[in-house]
This record gives sequence, C-alpha cells and structure tokens, in this order.
Amino acid sequence: MDWQTLASHLFPEGHDITEQDFFLSGTANVSTQTVTIIGTTGHTPIGIEIALAQAKAVLDTVRSHPGRPIVILVDTQGQRLRHRDEMLGINSYMAHLGKCIELARRRGHKVIGLVYDQALSGGFITSGLLADACYALPDATIRVMGLPAMARITKVPEERLTELAKDNPVFAPGAHNYLVMGGLEAIWDKDLAGNLRRALDTVTQADRRSELGAARGGRKWSQRVVQAVLADGHARAA
Repeated sequence: MDWQTLASHLFPEGHDITEQDFFLSGTANVSTQTVTIIGTTGHTPIGIEIALAQAKAVLDTVRSHPGRPIVILVDTQGQRLRHRDEMLGINSYMAHLGKCIELARRRGHKVIGLVYDQALSGGFITSGLLADACYALPDATIRVMGLPAMARITKVPEERLTELAKDNPVFAPGAHNYLVMGGLEAIWDKDLAGNLRRALDTVTQADRRSELGAARGGRKWSQRVVQAVLADGHARAA
C-alpha cells in the first residue's frame, strides 16, 4: 500500500502529510486531537539526512506541542550502507533519533508505530520498535536480519536456519512472526482509522513485548529471564 492510500484510510478526518526525498512529515486529525506524523516511504534506507529529519520533527513536537501523540509510518530497508554514512557515523545519528523518541515518551507523548510496507534492520529498531506500541499491516515485510546474513554472522549453515525458521518465529521474517514474538501489539487488517483511535486511547508506556511473546508462545525464555533478574535484584536489595 502506498503512503497516500494509507493516509486516506488512517486519517479520514484530514491530514497535511507531505513527502520530501522519501521522508514523510506533517500532522493529521484523529477524533478530536492532532497527531504528528513522521515516517519514510519507497523502501528508502535511513541515512544521516532522514535520521536527522525525523529527530528534528520529534524534537519540534516536544518543544512546540507538549503531549501531542506521534505516529511513525515505517517503510524502510534499514540503515543506508554507504561508505560516506559509515564514515560520518550513521550509528550515532540513528542513536540520536532513538534518544529523541525516548525523550518524547518520557515527556508524555504517546508514540505509535505502524509498519505499512517494509521494516528491516536498524531502520526498524530506531523507529517502530521504539514506539510505545508497534502495529503492522498483514502484508508487511519485517525482519531485523535475513537468513543469509544471519548464517554469515552466526556461522550456522543457512539450510539449518531455514529449517529452524519453520517452527521458530525468532528465525523467520514476517508480520505474523513478529506478532507471535511480541514485537507487534497487533496486526491491523481492516478499519485502520478505528484501530488507530483505539491504539491512541489504550496505549501505555509499559513494555509488554516479553510478556506478549511468552503468552503467544513465540519467545519462551525472555520473560522468564526478566522475572529471574528482577527477583535476584529484589533479593539482593533486601
């Protein structure tokens, strides 16, 4: 789904979103409130320019519109893999974007992420995954690392990873697998405007991903480890 069609379904009450060099920005009306929109389109990689543009939009909202919700529309192939960006420190720019989103959350801004097309690698980690809650459309492509790259890094044969991916969502891409792991709050199939309204009404800053992953059977140990660490910390404090 292209971003114009998405916006018409998400914001039937009106919006002024514009695109410049694959960067989306603007505002939209959701029920009785105005929300800030930032995002990307065209599967664009996140280079230093877009990372700074998104960070600036978040900080402008925090500075000029206290408490205004922020909606992040995600369509990216990940961080831009160019020598120029690496030499300029793309990791620092993306970390800056993540810190700006976290600042907004701490200042009371609700942050909703929506993967409407593609979400890969660091471009997803520093956007949708940093939101209070992240959602996706059914056909969205989501993965942090492809199996060929995972095989190179882990030295596990790609054939073995492919077999593991059949039964273990940790190794498999796709919106459904990220839902099972708890990375997504839900998948929005119909009534996008209604789903967004409900998300804004019910979202909290509590990180429920490990809890959801355990309940859905996609991440069986994460929540157990969290609870064990917390219990050990309380025991030491006592």
